[in-house]
Amino acid sequence: MAAPRKIIIDTDPGQDDAVAILLALGSPDEIDLLGIVAVAGNVPLALTEKNSRIICELAERTDIPVYAGCDAPIRRKLVTAEHVHGKTGLDGPKLPEPTMPLQDQHGVDFIIETLRNAPAGTVTLVPIGPLTNIAVAFNRAPDIIGRVQEVVLMGGAYFEVGNITPAAEFNIYVDPEAADIVFKSGVKITVMPLDVTHKALTSARWIADIKALDTNVGHLVASWTDFFERFDIEKYGSQGAPLHDPCTIAYLINPDLFQGRFINVEIETQSELTLGMTVADWWGVTNRVPNAMFMGSVDDKGFFDLLTDRLARL
Repeated sequence: MAAPRKIIIDTDPGQDDAVAILLALGSPDEIDLLGIVAVAGNVPLALTEKNSRIICELAERTDIPVYAGCDAPIRRKLVTAEHVHGKTGLDGPKLPEPTMPLQDQHGVDFIIETLRNAPAGTVTLVPIGPLTNIAVAFNRAPDIIGRVQEVVLMGGAYFEVGNITPAAEFNIYVDPEAADIVFKSGVKITVMPLDVTHKALTSARWIADIKALDTNVGHLVASWTDFFERFDIEKYGSQGAPLHDPCTIAYLINPDLFQGRFINVEIETQSELTLGMTVADWWGVTNRVPNAMFMGSVDDKGFFDLLTDRLARL
């Protein structure tokens, strides 16, 4: 059996971020979570670092170090998503204030130090919010880029186009310059775009299964899903809500759940109309060099079975 994969989760929780973190914590045989770095995104940094600690405490994993990273995009004003996640980012059930400490070290420094100290090719970065922290780390310490095993990120879209503007997905739109740096870095990248996450929709039956676990984690995940499902059902007319961020962790546990293409992906940073668009050369119509494994489909039954199994362990 392979050793667990060492990862750093870079996140802006968000209910679906919370489920991704819980999936990682429920999968110790496959995932060794070295730390969580918060970034400003769905809500401001003061809330994302707090929410990250709340989630660790919920899973009774106060041993996981949580760091605060960047509080604003590289060149732009922060755009947030309280309209989706509520004013705390984790609206739904009432949550206690966290008691575990926030680490003193800046999250970007933690990323740099971890990659420099670990053997090259043994640490995977899992950004499930805007890519600010990763880009700042790459800019500040270019020597770490070649040491990263893989970047597995949630962001972007091609066939599903945009969810914050007509052309752009939220995580990429919030800090397109950061995304551009990461996609041009030469690092190995796997992308979970809306094209995949919109095929991983919650259902009344799955929420009932999670409630039926009758655990603290089960009840909270069911409440969170109920909360942000309302927004998505109204917006897309779909049967449930997409669980975007857990797709990254599910891929690390069982990559066979996903299928995609190794293609060129460029980030639009100039246009007012399509700012933050992930221009994915899905059909190979340019001679641009492929730089990302861009996923296009998911075995949704396998995905939700995995999620239920691992949440049940917490």
